Amino acid sequence: MKHYKESIMKGVFLLAACTCILAVILICVFLFVNGIPAIGKIGIFEFLFGTEWRPSSNVYGIFTMIVGSLYITVGAMVIGVPIGILTAVYLAKFCPKPIYGILKPIVNLMAGIPSVVYGFFGLMVLVPAISKIGGGTGKSILAASILLGIMILPTIIGTAEAAIRAVPESYYEGGLALGATHERSVFRATIPAAKSGILAGVVLGVGRAIGETMAVVMIAGNQVWITSDLFKGIRTLTANIVLEMGYAADLHREALIATAVVLFVFILIINLCFSLIQRRTET
Repeated sequence: MKHYKESIMKGVFLLAACTCILAVILICVFLFVNGIPAIGKIGIFEFLFGTEWRPSSNVYGIFTMIVGSLYITVGAMVIGVPIGILTAVYLAKFCPKPIYGILKPIVNLMAGIPSVVYGFFGLMVLVPAISKIGGGTGKSILAASILLGIMILPTIIGTAEAAIRAVPESYYEGGLALGATHERSVFRATIPAAKSGILAGVVLGVGRAIGETMAVVMIAGNQVWITSDLFKGIRTLTANIVLEMGYAADLHREALIATAVVLFVFILIINLCFSLIQRRTET
């Protein structure tokens, strides 16, 4: 009887794994079948490096949106990664149990807050504050970067903390045995051993930042231009899709799907780079 139960559960797990794989394959097929022809019609160079997006004139260049996505993602990582990793280290190695019982549920709660709620927070708090500091409407690269930096914190903290706790305690105890302090043992022995898991959290945070839509639409300004001014607005790839897909048709719609293809390729490149780095750290 036990053998039959194990066989049934193996079948259930295999079915679940195959379902996940099938879902990814279907998404890939849909995007590439509908997006690649549009890139061919527009021209790959004009599409990827064109700086004008004028659907009324059949001009589709997404370079400004690519730059906008990179600006906001990098800004979010600059803000979120140091705070997230240091918070994970504190929770795993320094936080007293009574405080941990308060902080950990708060971090978990942050992960469950809908992005539109974050967007309202940014619209009502960050945007007015930035408007007072830098002038203008306040809807800007800086506002979106700060908000996304906050939004990726739960992902980085949760993954990094789990990686740190997974390191055998002998690493830490070995540092103490050699005469190191508590802090030095943590940062010189435990953290380096957990760097692969911490890097995984950073990569997940990058994916969350570059793929975020609603909050960015609400506070990024959505201007189709390239600017280096942090107090100016900019449009991202995700915002471009969600703002125009509702009324797009024909080549316009295909161009938006092609934009999703570019975004999908970015995510694949990020994951591939992470896999290569992870292999090097493990060897």
